[in-house]
Amino acid sequence: MSSADALLPLLIAAPIVMAAVPIALGLWTDRTGWWVAALATTGLFGATASLASAVAESGRVVHVLGGWGEPQGIGIELVADPFSAVIALLVTLTAAGLLMYTRTGGPRGNTFYAGYLLLVGGLLGISLTGDVFNLFVFLEITGLATYAMISSGDGPESAVAALKYLILGTVGASLYLIGVGFLFMATGALNMEVLGAEAIPAILEAGGRDLTLLRAAFAFVFVGFALKVAQWPLHTWQPDAYQHAPDGITPLIAALVSTAYAYALGRVMFTVFGVEFLTTTPYLQEIVVAVGAVSVVAGSALAVLQQDVKRMFAYSSVSQFGLVVAAYGALTETALVGAVVHLVGHGVMKAGLFVAVGIVAISYDARTVDEYAGLADDRPFLAGPIALLLAALIGIPPAAGFVGKWYIALGAVEAELWPVAGVILLSTMLTLAYSARLLEKMYFTPAPSVESPGERGVATDGGERSRSSSEPRSDGGDGDPGILMESDRFRRGSPDDVSIGMLAALVGAVALAILLGFAGGLFFEWLEPFTSE
Repeated sequence: MSSADALLPLLIAAPIVMAAVPIALGLWTDRTGWWVAALATTGLFGATASLASAVAESGRVVHVLGGWGEPQGIGIELVADPFSAVIALLVTLTAAGLLMYTRTGGPRGNTFYAGYLLLVGGLLGISLTGDVFNLFVFLEITGLATYAMISSGDGPESAVAALKYLILGTVGASLYLIGVGFLFMATGALNMEVLGAEAIPAILEAGGRDLTLLRAAFAFVFVGFALKVAQWPLHTWQPDAYQHAPDGITPLIAALVSTAYAYALGRVMFTVFGVEFLTTTPYLQEIVVAVGAVSVVAGSALAVLQQDVKRMFAYSSVSQFGLVVAAYGALTETALVGAVVHLVGHGVMKAGLFVAVGIVAISYDARTVDEYAGLADDRPFLAGPIALLLAALIGIPPAAGFVGKWYIALGAVEAELWPVAGVILLSTMLTLAYSARLLEKMYFTPAPSVESPGERGVATDGGERSRSSSEPRSDGGDGDPGILMESDRFRRGSPDDVSIGMLAALVGAVALAILLGFAGGLFFEWLEPFTSE
């Protein structure tokens, strides 16, 4: 067994086992969880980088569990290839980087960091498994950790959002599992390599009842993943989950969870079912492209209508993942590379944007677009990274958002799917619309006036009146809408609550989003062993 081979099970087992350490240490102290998570995620990133180096040399690293030897249909494998290695790197780097935010911004506590590590283990399992049933197992591990972390927010809204996600996520996973059942009935295999290289091509050649089962399997798998990836109209869990999750958790789930699900959909489509199945099944390509294209337009249009910034970015994710699904449906190498670039770039951009949203909330408790007024005047070093990330999300060169969209559009043209190119243009215009709203508030709308301390409202007990989250703002009721009480402007926290680590996480996301824009050619070279198959 080579050292790279041994890394595969360790990458999955280590974070799951380490998730128990903060709970155990919690018997003595509540202040060890962050250090355990930081040590674990840093080590995981180093191990993933080493694994990616081995993949670059050999093209593929495989670990067979249980001594099965060569793939035998039901043998359990862990596989690292160019596609999975990219996602594993994104998972470990983002998980390690976001700890710089949670160190100060929270959530805190050993139970949170136990869930954090469990989620990372599930995501790495999704990325590296070579077995369709074990993919379901890791989908469930990821889902359970995500439900718990969303429900840890303050107030009943978080619990309701987590319950909604739990119900719909369970439905999606169940549909996928039914698809796996049909797939096993048709082929007698669960190993992805055996399915894609031997079992399914044999069924396509023979036809008959097994081909019907195969088509039913794909239908269940695709609908299950469409729900998991939040494709319209199965997207309803995502805006609530993103909005009501704690600010320190939203960047993690927005950057990684749906990204891993979208990766898994691409893995099953291309490695398991294969291009021949996708092209020979009547109307299948058109259905996949249509689902993605409709989600692109619907998600962008709904984002334009939002006032809550987190909810606006959640609908934006519906649109961006729709673009990835449409790229999968194009069935060209250029579109597939564009989908991978867009997956990675979107994960980085959304991690940065939700970190920025958390910093603004900590500083000013600003949650809506209108409350961002004057941010550039007050904190230009915070508004600048937000503006750059929004530009990358729109697709302004040379950021990752541009490169991903460009390759997807080229791939759609190669496949003569002209409507997809039109949808990309329309989506870009809608993304510009909701991004421009936020930029206009930050840079061109002055902040509301602040009353002097002597003019503040006075509570009946003689103290200064403060506004709870359920009370209307002073600029939302009667009186002068241009006056905002100082106790309202800084009603929770202050800019002093923002740490260097939080700003470093934001700046790092901005830098990576821009650097990825120069890596289009590298992605083509890196993914060539996978796309050529």
